[in-house]
Amino acid sequence: MTTLRNERVRKELMRDVSDIIRKEIRGLEGVVSVVDVEVSHDNAYAKIIYSVLGSPEQVEKDKAIMERNTGKIRYEIGRRIRLRVTPEIKLVCTDALEQGSRVLDLINKISSGEIK
Repeated sequence: MTTLRNERVRKELMRDVSDIIRKEIRGLEGVVSVVDVEVSHDNAYAKIIYSVLGSPEQVEKDKAIMERNTGKIRYEIGRRIRLRVTPEIKLVCTDALEQGSRVLDLINKISSGEIK
């Protein structure tokens, strides 16, 4: 059951984590995008689901950079969002951007007549 407060916290976390990744995390080579944030009912835990678009080497390097910077991301969340407890965060990488890119490629090939 998601309350209105949980939904507001989730949206704020998505916005702030995206901003933190863009401005504070250095060395990322691929395109890192926050896909979703899942927040526990008491806002004590947050699962941040992100995706990396790039070559397989870039994806692995960016995953490692994101894992190393988990503490920094949590610290910045604590500075930006006024909550009684800063949520413990867990970063989960998914390949949603890559799948979306493949689907768009297929659609473009079908519309141009390359695939029938």
